[in-house]
Amino acid sequence: MLVKLSMANNNLSGSLPSNVGSLKSLKFMDISNNQFSGPLPDSIDGLMSLQSLDVSGNSLSGPLPAGLKGLKSLIALNLSHNAFTKGIPAGLGLLVNLQSLDLSWNQLDGGVDWKFLIESAVAHVDFSGNLLTSTTPKELKFLADISETILYLNLSNNKLTGSLIDGVELSTFGRLKVLDLSNNQLSGDLPGFNYVYDLEVLRLANNAFTGFVPSGLLKGDSLVLSELDLSANNLTGHINMITSTTLQILNLSSNALFGDLPLLSGSCTVLDLSNNKFRGNLSVIAKWTSDLEYVDLSQNNLTGTIPDVSAQFLRLNYLNLSHNALSDTIPEAVVQYPKLTVLDLSSNQLRGPIPADLFTSSMLQELYIQDNMLFGGLSFPGSSSKILSLQVLDISGNHFNGSLPDDIASLPGLRVLDISTNNFSGPLPAAVSKLGALTDLDLSINQFTGPLPEDLPDDLISFNASYNDLSGVVPENLRKFPESSFHPGNSKLEYPASSSGSGNSPSGSRGGKSLSTGAKIGIVAASIVILVILILIAIICHYKRISKQFPSSEKVSDKNLHRATKDSTSMKGKDNKGGLVSADELVTPRKGSTSEALSQEEKSAVGGFSPSKGSRYSWSPDSGEAYGQEGLARLDVRSPDRLAGELHFLDETITLTPEELSRAPAEVLGRSSHGTSYRATLENGVFLTVKWLREGVARPKKEFAKEAKKFANIRHPNVVGLRGYYWGPTPHEKLILSDYVAPGSLASFLYDRPGRRGPPLTWAQRLKIAVDVARGLNYLHFDRAMPHGNLKATNILLDGLDLNARVADYCLHRLMTQAGVVEQILDLGVLGYRAPELAASKKPSPSFKSDVYAFGVVLLELLTGRCAGDVVSGSEGGVDLTDWVRLRVAEGRGSDCFDPAMASDSENPQAVKGMKEALGIALRCIRPVSERPGIKSVYEDLSSI
Repeated sequence: MLVKLSMANNNLSGSLPSNVGSLKSLKFMDISNNQFSGPLPDSIDGLMSLQSLDVSGNSLSGPLPAGLKGLKSLIALNLSHNAFTKGIPAGLGLLVNLQSLDLSWNQLDGGVDWKFLIESAVAHVDFSGNLLTSTTPKELKFLADISETILYLNLSNNKLTGSLIDGVELSTFGRLKVLDLSNNQLSGDLPGFNYVYDLEVLRLANNAFTGFVPSGLLKGDSLVLSELDLSANNLTGHINMITSTTLQILNLSSNALFGDLPLLSGSCTVLDLSNNKFRGNLSVIAKWTSDLEYVDLSQNNLTGTIPDVSAQFLRLNYLNLSHNALSDTIPEAVVQYPKLTVLDLSSNQLRGPIPADLFTSSMLQELYIQDNMLFGGLSFPGSSSKILSLQVLDISGNHFNGSLPDDIASLPGLRVLDISTNNFSGPLPAAVSKLGALTDLDLSINQFTGPLPEDLPDDLISFNASYNDLSGVVPENLRKFPESSFHPGNSKLEYPASSSGSGNSPSGSRGGKSLSTGAKIGIVAASIVILVILILIAIICHYKRISKQFPSSEKVSDKNLHRATKDSTSMKGKDNKGGLVSADELVTPRKGSTSEALSQEEKSAVGGFSPSKGSRYSWSPDSGEAYGQEGLARLDVRSPDRLAGELHFLDETITLTPEELSRAPAEVLGRSSHGTSYRATLENGVFLTVKWLREGVARPKKEFAKEAKKFANIRHPNVVGLRGYYWGPTPHEKLILSDYVAPGSLASFLYDRPGRRGPPLTWAQRLKIAVDVARGLNYLHFDRAMPHGNLKATNILLDGLDLNARVADYCLHRLMTQAGVVEQILDLGVLGYRAPELAASKKPSPSFKSDVYAFGVVLLELLTGRCAGDVVSGSEGGVDLTDWVRLRVAEGRGSDCFDPAMASDSENPQAVKGMKEALGIALRCIRPVSERPGIKSVYEDLSSI
């Protein structure tokens, strides 16, 4: 008689047996964390004695069987981290003995089962990480009627909408101890929470709540609240004091709170007020509670000096004051925080030398003081009885000078060293080679001379020594890095021509006389001018050819590639000669672009669609969405031996093998400068978007893996989730897996071209899309500290019938080589989304402000209905979209810019007012970088329309 069955964590696979219900005596069943797939058998209702069922962490799919409600003896049910679909089954309230129900991180849709939450006797309920929606705007009022047995309720990471206030604010939440509604789409003011006497944890982060922070949550002695997270909302107002005696974790980051920093007493250990609008000085922190262990005040408007007091920070282990306007010197007090492990003072206006004892702390592990005005030389402790723990040291972007001391060897645990953009000089000490744990080393933009050390660690995954005056030959173990790690600069440093990825040795190598600085500048300037002229000629010639082939009476040249009607011939992969040419296709081919020509296999994967000869792009409004079964191909179209590399997952939402991915039918969605995107259909019916990176684009494996891990658990309703990546044995086998979003991109809904999806978007829909995108960017900028880097209409995907906008293809520059990043930015320039400062930079790199520029262009596209890559003709000649709008506004004819398709909205004064406000916001976004707002203020302004 089998009573207990435990097979957890065994890497088992296959489907569950259909006769599992015959185990009548089974009381405990645990098959969690395996690779079982398929549905949960209907026969499960035969397990009448079952008290605990745990199938979490598998790949089970399909709807939950109705027979679950027949398991009358069930006490604990855990179906989390699978791929179950449809809604929450009715009748779970019949499980009278049920105490714990976990359905989290599946793909369940529909509404929340409020009847179950109100009538059941369960204590723990977790519905987080699904696709649950609100059936009515006011349904959250049922929280007041929730069963008093429920102590834990998690509805986070869904798509719930509505407000917590329904005429009269909610006063109670049953006897809940933990309530998590974070990462939804809730809005409105927050209730007072005056009578929630049992609530210990309240998480409402990443929503759109407005108004003030309820003072009772911060001051109420009658509450027992220990954790409060209201981050990433639209809360505003001034907080005078935080005096709760129970509150230990407080996160109010990424809101619009203003005024001086509040007085803090009580027993708070974690305080995060970052990404707000706090101003004034830091004097009040001298009066803060001595229990603090974590303090983040970054990205505010704080000024003045850092107080030279330390008595109240005896437990502090994390202090972040970065991205403010703090001035004067770094006080000696920070050296005296005995438990401090992370100190971030970057991006301020600090001056003077580093405190002498800052590097002698045996606790400090990470020190960030980059982008200040610090000066002087460096001094490390040398031989000491202390064991130093420093692992990350970033002092870049300052005015340090002198030589790099030999005593740097006293930091044996150092993993990251960035001393770039300073005034260091002299030879590099051999002691650098003794830093055996080093993985990232940046020496660029200094005045170092002499040879590179021969014995730098082999485990280096990132290295840059460019813009110095080094000489000799690049050591063999550093030749795995591209030539851009050594040049420009270093005219006497030879990068052997035989090295992989290298060309001829640079000017000034052995046997030749190096060019003067003036000559080099002249050559570079001439090269840039010639390149620009060639690009313009190519664009003009291509545009004229298109105009001759496809005459149009429209003032705006339609440069969007669309697929001609498929027939039996085209389904065999023959070229389609019809159709218009996309703006994307006007990109001038660069070195290596021939590798992007479609292979025969790719043509079959496209199912009849073929771009013009030599084109590296093939996006169209409806590409990749309507291919028949005969047009499908496998993902291994360029890998006949199947995928035989390593498949890595960034979270636990999916589980599959490389073989399963190989077998997945796939159809092409589109192409870009860095690769081809496919829609893959897994065996369980789940769709994934698979981006196949172009050969030579991806960074080295260890560096790629390190950056990819930073994308783990990105979960936001306006950001497409990245699920994993595949690293194959050959250079062209690099895949990125992400969520598939239907019905299509913003471009496919917005532009008035053949194949446009659905009727023209209304003003309300366009405004919602703009707010959604701004909200997604705000999350990337502030919660993940990552610029998007590749924002354009084709990378904004519209999800579901309500067209919820989600940004895709974000942060890929972190996974690409410098050459790949430059190429991506050049392509953005041709398409009309590149910020001017990127065009002027020698080493362009995406930034938060360049994202804001691109967003401004997208907002102009939403308002005008035009494509950013279009050349708009008029009395002033052909101009791009941004200049065309600026000219109309300067002439007092801003309203003429609005899309005629919104004519019905133009009769609504409120809609017209909103359009004008949005136009003003867009124009602010495309100002020069020093005048450009941050995405947070843009998001707030759009949300207020």
